[in-house]
Amino acid sequence: MEILKIEHLSKIYGKGENKVVALDDVSFSVEKGEFVAIVGASGSGKSTLLHLIGGVDRPTKGEVFIAGKNIYQLNDDKLAIFRRRQIGLVYQFYNLIPILNVEENITLPLELDNREVDRENLENLLKLLGLENRKNHLPNELSGGQQQRASIGRALITNPSILLADEPTGNLDSKASDEIVALLKKSNKDYKQTIIMITHDMEVASVADRIIKIEDGKIVKED
Repeated sequence: MEILKIEHLSKIYGKGENKVVALDDVSFSVEKGEFVAIVGASGSGKSTLLHLIGGVDRPTKGEVFIAGKNIYQLNDDKLAIFRRRQIGLVYQFYNLIPILNVEENITLPLELDNREVDRENLENLLKLLGLENRKNHLPNELSGGQQQRASIGRALITNPSILLADEPTGNLDSKASDEIVALLKKSNKDYKQTIIMITHDMEVASVADRIIKIEDGKIVKED
């Protein structure tokens, strides 16, 4: 079953001499439960692509369908709601709220959506993350790897259609990086979570089912 379809996606910044083509007529699809890595050098367009898939930015041209919904036909308010419910985002620098503990950070998307927290689901997620004994700790009381695990938990708590991870290991040492990659792989294999991960690290990318390479805003290779 196709969960994501991207058609002729382009993003252009500026005009004339200042024109920058960040993404140039990109098309591909992702099946439900697939783990896809998008790789490329800095400035290749991979982060722009992730932001367009995630509804964080709007394309110059093209369309993004998630679970059959054309997300850029939604107005800003409806897109924000769709993004909160259907798209999980994991960033390189965690983006946890410093005054909230682990449990509060993870359940924040549900609170913002006025949805009740399923305690059993939360406890199972904390166990998956290895944070059941850290749930009352603030972010500054956690290691980098634990903070990233909490941010992954926040992305997973809504059971999103797609989890988007932007350089999720980029700010971690090798041991913590391995743990995060293993966690993503486990959520993909055991829970059939669809994942699209941006990385410049081919070793990290190798855990994915498919690798898409981008150069100068274009897809140049798929493995």
